[in-house]
Amino acid sequence: MKYLFIMACMVCSMFSQFSAQQTQDPWNESQLMDPALLASRITANKAKDVIIISVGPEAVIKGSVDIGPTHEPENLEKLRNYLKNIPKGKEVIIYCGCCPFVKCPNIRPAFKLLQEMGFKNAKLLNLPKNIKVDWLDKDYPTND
Repeated sequence: MKYLFIMACMVCSMFSQFSAQQTQDPWNESQLMDPALLASRITANKAKDVIIISVGPEAVIKGSVDIGPTHEPENLEKLRNYLKNIPKGKEVIIYCGCCPFVKCPNIRPAFKLLQEMGFKNAKLLNLPKNIKVDWLDKDYPTND
C-alpha cells in the first residue's frame, strides 16, 4: 500500500511539472519593456523605428496601432496580416493592459504569433497591473 501511495505521488508530481511547463509565458525577462523607457522614447521622438501594437480593447499609447483583443481569432488574424510585410528584425512592442498579466487573454496568443512569424526583436510592454495604473496614472503619452 505504501508503494502505491509513493507511486501515485510521483505521477502527480510529474503531471504538475508538465502542466507548469505548458502554462509558462512565451516571453522571457529580457523581452519585457519597462513602460518608463517606452514613454521616454515616445516623448523624445525616438520611437519612429518602433512598431507599437495594442492587442487589447483600445490603442491608448501614443502612436500605437489598434488590432483589437487577440483572444478573438479574427483579431489574431488581423495581427498576422498587419505583420506580414514588416521586416523580422524590426522592434515590435505589443501591449494590452486590460487586466493583470496573469489573467490577460490577449498577450500570450499575440506574443506567440510574433515568435512563430520569426520576429527577432519582439517585446511585451510590462504592464503587470493594467494600462490605467501602469501607464495612464503616470501621465505617459497617449493617443488623444
